[in-house]
Amino acid sequence: MADIRGTYDRLFIAVPNALADLLDAGDAGGSVAVFVDGEPVVDVWGGFADADRTVPWERDTIVNVWSVTKTMTALCALVLIDRGALDPDAPVAHYWPEFAAAGKEKVLVRHLLSHTAGLPDWDGPVDELYDWPAATSRLAARAPRWEPGTAAGYHSLTQGFLVGEVVRRVTGRSVGDFLAEEVTGPLGADFHIGLAPEHDHRVGLAIAPTGRDENYAASAPGNPKGSEAGNGVRVRDGNGLAWRRAQIPAASGYGNARSVAQVQSVLACGGEVGGVRLLSRAGCERAWEEQFNGEDRVLGMPMRWGLGYGLFGTTYGWGGWGGSLLMLEPDSGMVVAYVTNQMREPAEDTRGMEIVTAAYEGLQGLRR
Repeated sequence: MADIRGTYDRLFIAVPNALADLLDAGDAGGSVAVFVDGEPVVDVWGGFADADRTVPWERDTIVNVWSVTKTMTALCALVLIDRGALDPDAPVAHYWPEFAAAGKEKVLVRHLLSHTAGLPDWDGPVDELYDWPAATSRLAARAPRWEPGTAAGYHSLTQGFLVGEVVRRVTGRSVGDFLAEEVTGPLGADFHIGLAPEHDHRVGLAIAPTGRDENYAASAPGNPKGSEAGNGVRVRDGNGLAWRRAQIPAASGYGNARSVAQVQSVLACGGEVGGVRLLSRAGCERAWEEQFNGEDRVLGMPMRWGLGYGLFGTTYGWGGWGGSLLMLEPDSGMVVAYVTNQMREPAEDTRGMEIVTAAYEGLQGLRR
């Protein structure tokens, strides 16, 4: 069996065992954290941080969690909404006047957070993702693909720039800086959007699925004809220094399972973790207020969207390209986070749900 390091409550033994099974099945490395009522009951890691399997995955290894980053960007917006600095029912153009171009006067802030703004497509070059003014100007000039608020289509890359620019207009700070100063800093959490060079030695690069190389690209299965939502971002792009340094708030966040679970526990615990209050209870509940329920035009499947999170029964959260996953259940105060450097084909990847299922076994024992 793979060597799993870290700590866990004995009731949650199924979780480290599940991680060990994934590593024994061929995965390079990963980490898992389960928090209940804001306290860690599982914090484990194992395997290797590199494709050659020569560098052990350590306690402080961090990886690109891809679209799990969206939950961090959404949390920043929820904090501002809770403070009264941002109105989810206000037109985006109230904060970002240039955005009103091309018929977007009626796009609301909540439309950005719920993937209903009609701007799912990134039609620029990958290099432009590293240029914040160029990326946001491109999106401000675009016409919506549908009437905002009437349909949903997963805004794979664009959501982060859209929400992030609103955060910047309201606060004068980039979303990465706001996250660091107002969220992760106070919590002492090791999560970053826009990674500084001093952390490079801790990064585990993404490893393409078996049979694929670094040209393996992201795609969305239900893209409408003519959509650029698949965008062509490759593993090699995500492993590059330019990607790491840039703030791409839908996809370039770096952390480990501990930091993801620690931050998002704020929402599962009524707004306060470790004596640090970031939100009111009402502010937390906004995250899972349903904004859309129906067929997602980009994902090609039924989806329920809240304010920045996917809704799944009594849980909410989101996953990232390559396998990382975040799940919150407010009724039990549980948060489960899984991050990995080993990508698998999305249609065949059930790892995150296997980890969540194992966590529920522990939760049942804990609540007896």
